[in-house]
Amino acid sequence: MSEQPDTGTFRSLAVPNYRRFFVGALASNIGTWMENVAQGWLVLTILTDNSAMSLGIVTGLRFIGVPLLAPLAGALADRVPKRKILLVTQTLLGINSAMLCTLVLSGHVKLWMVFITATVEGCINAFDNPSRQAFVSEMVPDRLLQNAVGLNATSFNSARLLGPAIAGLLISQLGVGPVFGINAFSYLSMLIALKWMRISELRPAPERSMKGSISEGLRYIKSRPDLILIMVLVFMFATFGMNFNITNATMARNVFGKDAQEYGLLGSMIAIGTLAGALSAARAAKPRLRIILFGALAFAFFAALASIAESYLMYALLLVPTGFCMLRVVNTANAAVQLATPYELRGRVMSIYLAVFMGGTPIGSPLIGWIQDHLGSRWGVGVGALVAGTTASLIILYLVKSKNLRARVGVWPPRLDVWSDDDEDPEQAVAAAELTQATAK
Repeated sequence: MSEQPDTGTFRSLAVPNYRRFFVGALASNIGTWMENVAQGWLVLTILTDNSAMSLGIVTGLRFIGVPLLAPLAGALADRVPKRKILLVTQTLLGINSAMLCTLVLSGHVKLWMVFITATVEGCINAFDNPSRQAFVSEMVPDRLLQNAVGLNATSFNSARLLGPAIAGLLISQLGVGPVFGINAFSYLSMLIALKWMRISELRPAPERSMKGSISEGLRYIKSRPDLILIMVLVFMFATFGMNFNITNATMARNVFGKDAQEYGLLGSMIAIGTLAGALSAARAAKPRLRIILFGALAFAFFAALASIAESYLMYALLLVPTGFCMLRVVNTANAAVQLATPYELRGRVMSIYLAVFMGGTPIGSPLIGWIQDHLGSRWGVGVGALVAGTTASLIILYLVKSKNLRARVGVWPPRLDVWSDDDEDPEQAVAAAELTQATAK
């Protein structure tokens, strides 16, 4: 692989294989976000009478396979070429979407059928996600990994900007059925990108035995307290805070009395923030723990404001900074875990990380839906803000107390400062630097 320039927000696109991957993923992600909106609207307005809990169950089922199959999926990702795994999983995901499209267009779709297709999608994604995450390090050198992860998020959130708006418009004009068909067709773009890659320019890890794979990944994480803290934060953050596919639907429908097109626009509003966050992350040289922690606090602040927004417009505008903070937390945590993990263990460690990141969704999404059904839609947003802010605050308190440091959160300009009162103690100076700077070794 030839040397590529190390400057510029889009520097990883100079790598031909990654460029193909980026374009294919962008087209596929647009279809995925369109289906997310269509699925939510189908469950909330056609198959149920505005049941947030039913929508939460569907969302949870889409992730239920991740914690159950993550150990096997991670071991497979370190044993079988990741490109081959992705060719299979992307094909199966396309078939699953096509089946749901057929059920909707034929008029035979029932809620239990959506539950089944969501579960199948979750099981396939359990194998797709760790391989796709770890595959990035096969396409680009380590010096570009942070940038490539940021550009992955840029692709994902560019699609998040376009997909919901397009879906809302199509649903209002044509209904939900055609949207599922477009998503099924969109998987072809990823399959074409994978087939056209220059295999000789990939740098796969040496094949390893499946034996001991799971325990090796767990042992490594156990030896890294910094990774454990990151995983605790992302578990609580994702389980209770990242439920906007549910909360946006119920806020639009039940609080502000809006229809599918306005619901789709809420997804695009949060995507403006996540896209800005992705571009910001792509420019960063190294993942920093303080960005993860401060980002969670800022997310909690803006989400809390959104939960009490007086109007649809104010709620929509607050989704922009909320999305920005959400993306910075997730993207920085992802890059920190990858860069802190030896190359030969990344598939297994990333599968465990993704199991932690997504594993709480089968619990959190139905719970948030139940809260909204019984306490009101605003509480779904507010609870996520409370949990994210409390978790980040407790982690900061633990780090400061355990290392005898001091911390200060600055509101304007926003920042998290950490320092030691004992300038002559080198251990405290190092501890402050570790908290303030990069987590990766």
